[in-house]
Amino acid sequence: MADNTQYYDDVEKFTGNVSNAAVDEIVKYCGIALRSKDASLVSCSDPVELGRVRDGFASKKLGLAGDAADKAIAAVCEKMKDDRQKSRVTFYYLLAEESGTMSALA
Repeated sequence: MADNTQYYDDVEKFTGNVSNAAVDEIVKYCGIALRSKDASLVSCSDPVELGRVRDGFASKKLGLAGDAADKAIAAVCEKMKDDRQKSRVTFYYLLAEESGTMSALA
């Protein structure tokens, strides 16, 4: 298995008790997209990108839809607002945590 320590450490900056298994699942979900610097980041200032997060990971992996997804995404953007380069893995982890859907990553 790949060394996901960098992702564990980044998630830990925003939350306690990081589930390494959940991080591993997100890394697996993202796959080769994490190899591209641009694709490995989330831009909260780009509505198209946030729509992609909502319609992709939030909907397909976490089962979130509509307003619930949008509210959770907005909350994560607020939580990560001081981080100029928002890691997609960390963003997705915090999204699952914020929406109460961590069990979808098990």
